[in-house]
Amino acid sequence: MDSETMQPNNRNKEDMSKALKRTLVALNCLLLMLGNTGGPCLSRLYFKGGGHRQWLLSWLETGGWPVLFIPLIISYHHRRKHDSSAKPYFMTRRIFTACAVLGLLTGLDDFLYAYGLDFLPVSTSSLLLTTHLVFTAIFAFLIVKQKFTPYSINAVGLLTVGAVILGLHRSTDKPANVTKGKYFMGFFLTVGAAALYGFVLPMIELTYMKARQVITYTLVMEMQLVMGFFATLFCTVGMLINKDFQAIPEEARQYELGEVRYYIVLIWSAIFWQFFFLGAVGVIFYVHTLLAAIIIAMCIPLTQILGVIFFHEAFSSEKGVALVLSLWGLASYSYGEYLDTKEKERAQVVKERETEATEVGDHAA
Repeated sequence: MDSETMQPNNRNKEDMSKALKRTLVALNCLLLMLGNTGGPCLSRLYFKGGGHRQWLLSWLETGGWPVLFIPLIISYHHRRKHDSSAKPYFMTRRIFTACAVLGLLTGLDDFLYAYGLDFLPVSTSSLLLTTHLVFTAIFAFLIVKQKFTPYSINAVGLLTVGAVILGLHRSTDKPANVTKGKYFMGFFLTVGAAALYGFVLPMIELTYMKARQVITYTLVMEMQLVMGFFATLFCTVGMLINKDFQAIPEEARQYELGEVRYYIVLIWSAIFWQFFFLGAVGVIFYVHTLLAAIIIAMCIPLTQILGVIFFHEAFSSEKGVALVLSLWGLASYSYGEYLDTKEKERAQVVKERETEATEVGDHAA
């Protein structure tokens, strides 16, 4: 995309009033919190009520991707008011290909998470998913050359210990009618989902680095839409092979909470997971990744509480220890990222001052 096309978006962001920016930040934070707590709880409610189609549930995690057309269409019409020749989309073929691959990996990640959640309480699953920071740190080091710090190493150690504690004390955590083998399957599938998620995140960052164009919020939404489409396509193939589409009416009739509520759970599950994706990209764009990580960390105890209240899950002492270790690890990781960001900002300021001083000296000479 040429630079002239990108300039309107850059000006709009720079000229945005502080009040409007605060409103958009608050809205995206709210969406992220709703999606990060409501999505897992609704997924667990599907299984608890008698649902057993893992491909269907994984499909719902990204099946709401068409919702993104709404803000994208609004953004396009807004650009058209300022430039009648504005393009309807910013994405290049290079970025589209990368997002298609990342979307397929996301679809696989959705399936691993949905399959694991079938055999685990939502509280345990949410704790295990925090281990994605361990894998994110490792893959970020390998893919985008991100260096380890004492804070990230501390976080890796704490999260690993927390996951081990949950695995060793399975007897107090295992849901009714779930065998020991299935519990372990759910445990390792969830950790596998966290590992794959930890791989996808640095790959998205690498896509940004290799994009060869300015990254705007509109482009980020386009990327999310493409990833959501291909993730849903991946899960659709699984549903077709597993004949889930034909089984949905029968499963709805046998659902413990009633047929109507069955479809309500499916619809709201798709909506809440889109809240998560929309909120995440919004917070990252308007503020930074650190705030998104902090919000996700804040949602962990909230998800734990919701699991205890709505699903009557036992909150054992082992879960309490794992929760403390997870929050400690997340806090350590987030603080390390905060210090790193501040250091980069200081280095950028020094570099700009040196450049200005050089330009003034050249002009005087």
